[in-house]
Amino acid sequence: MSPRPVRTDGPVPVYVQIADYIEDDIKTGRLQPHDRIPTENDMHAEWGVARTTARRAVNLLRERGLVYTVPQRGTFVSPE
Repeated sequence: MSPRPVRTDGPVPVYVQIADYIEDDIKTGRLQPHDRIPTENDMHAEWGVARTTARRAVNLLRERGLVYTVPQRGTFVSPE
């Protein structure tokens, strides 16, 4: 998968841009129900963001009802 850019100088916060990319992966089927989403380390590697930014993206996805987290296991795509 090619890197997807995030804009730090635009009106949309970086964590929202990342959440939108992951939401797009879910809605287009690249991520299926119960698939693990990228970890905070994965997000750091792909976008160069801090853990807190990655965590905010995951929290936003959780608020949107798109993912669930299993402690000590990871965060996964919610079933449809």
